[in-house]
Amino acid sequence: QTAVLREIEGHTALVINLPGQPKSIKETLEGLKDAEGKPIVQGIFASVPYCIELFGGPIIQTHESVIKVYRPKSAVKK
Repeated sequence: QTAVLREIEGHTALVINLPGQPKSIKETLEGLKDAEGKPIVQGIFASVPYCIELFGGPIIQTHESVIKVYRPKSAVKK
């Protein structure tokens, strides 16, 4: 389990657990990239905006050239 939403009355928090090694932390947050620096697997940062939406926070937009937000197909507003 890498992340969890914690809720108590009047407060919600997103808790992200990170590994202990710097290289592993970088890979967990940013994802895995090929030799040219292109993403192979998105890191956990890609899902943070959707997690914030789940507990009633704002809809966060990003520059896809920096990070493409993960949202399930059922959550994508057209």
